[in-house]
Amino acid sequence: MDRNKHLTKAEDAVSRAQGLAEEAATYATRYAADPQLRQKVTPLAEAGALWADIARAHAAIAQAMTETEA
Repeated sequence: MDRNKHLTKAEDAVSRAQGLAEEAATYATRYAADPQLRQKVTPLAEAGALWADIARAHAAIAQAMTETEA
């Protein structure tokens, strides 16, 4: 996998992390009174954090590679 592919994967992972964070925030605020729906906040936030870790990993790999490395 080349540097650009890692950067693309990092960007994709950031988008997923952001989407999950927004969804968790929506459940936390809009459905705070409903314990059944409020239970979704933690798993969504944890999944978002995982995607953020994936983004950081791909970005770190890309940073360690030179422009021409495959």
